[in-house]
Amino acid sequence: MRANEFVSESKIGKIGNRKQMATKGLHKFRDENCADRTYELNRIMMAVAVTDGTFVPDIDGESWAGRYNIAVPYTQEEQDMLMMAYKAAGSEYHDLNKGDLKSKELDSTNIKSTVKPFKGYKRK
Repeated sequence: MRANEFVSESKIGKIGNRKQMATKGLHKFRDENCADRTYELNRIMMAVAVTDGTFVPDIDGESWAGRYNIAVPYTQEEQDMLMMAYKAAGSEYHDLNKGDLKSKELDSTNIKSTVKPFKGYKRK
């Protein structure tokens, strides 16, 4: 068996007639920029979840993290390690908290519950 008989990276494959006939509703899609297929699939499926097919859902095309990876250092040492790793890998990064590693919780944290308190059973 020759390699060109089973390795076909030089051309785009076509779906066979038998496979296409046996499927119902077959769609092929990708991002306009041909960027990240997994991320695009995630965004499409989230949009599918909020529509019934009669309207275009109002969703963001991309989240705040978008096509970036996220790193969350907890200590200054981890922050420094990440900075050196970014330089070593030649990776572009954006420090969204501008070096601030302090956790600033809302004033209502651990004070107000999101669940309504139980008022007891009503007697008949």
